[in-house]
Amino acid sequence: MTSLGGIEAGGTKFVCAVGSGPGHIESIETFPTTNPAQTLDRTVDFFKKSSSSMDAIGIASFGPIDLHKSSRAYGRITTTPKPGWQNVDIVGRIGSALGLPVAFDTDVNGAALAEHRWGAAQHDDTFVYLTIGTGIGGGGMVGGKLIHGMLHPEMGHMPLPRDPELDPFPGICPYHGDCFEGLAAGPAIEARWGMRGEQLGQNHPAWELEAHYLALGLMNIITILSPSKLILGGGVMQQPNLFVLLRQEVQLLLNEYIQVPQLFEGMDEYIVPPALGNQTGVLGAIALAQDISH
Repeated sequence: MTSLGGIEAGGTKFVCAVGSGPGHIESIETFPTTNPAQTLDRTVDFFKKSSSSMDAIGIASFGPIDLHKSSRAYGRITTTPKPGWQNVDIVGRIGSALGLPVAFDTDVNGAALAEHRWGAAQHDDTFVYLTIGTGIGGGGMVGGKLIHGMLHPEMGHMPLPRDPELDPFPGICPYHGDCFEGLAAGPAIEARWGMRGEQLGQNHPAWELEAHYLALGLMNIITILSPSKLILGGGVMQQPNLFVLLRQEVQLLLNEYIQVPQLFEGMDEYIVPPALGNQTGVLGAIALAQDISH
């Protein structure tokens, strides 16, 4: 079986792996995302030490990124708020160091591809994958093809309605303040309540508010793309009972406007966690590599 390299290039951590799919990971390493030189050097070292011969590398990266091969900025991370990472040529650095073809997409599009190939969306050609963690990102497929266009989806930056009397927190997004990510990502929870989400009790009012903002975001996605499934990963979604609160809030906000079984008795199968667990991202990178190795 062909060995492939996968890089889940996250804003908090990098996950590097060699393998061919779920259950076939030969080696894997996780390390913090520090400055670009140090992080990419460690990435290259991981693959150079691999005993496997690889056909291609896939990079599923935090963004925004430039995906247009005709662009001078192709392969670069562009206007990210992460200090030091603006305009980093991640594809050029990895490709030239390893001498391999490189497939490149967003981390969430990669995760969506993995869930379609091996996970929770194997029977869905139009669906969305969202990660709710250090940031909020969304990717997915329409008609069996990953969503691209002018660039790539930036679902985490959609504006959401906020009542300043009920929630005076102004949001943390450096670009948009109280957008989806600015209100509901992990750092927003910590900034609003003064402690990390995992330190808040299951009955803390933070979770009803979090479910409300997540549901507003999902309502926008449901009414625009009409996905047959919504897959939600990321550290925030590890909170017990959040899926239950979220499904209830989505039903409440939609107010029976869309009459399909998934939004009534089928909600437990409609808004779901990733089937591939915490390996969804790096498996997405391997899936990207798989598509250019044929």
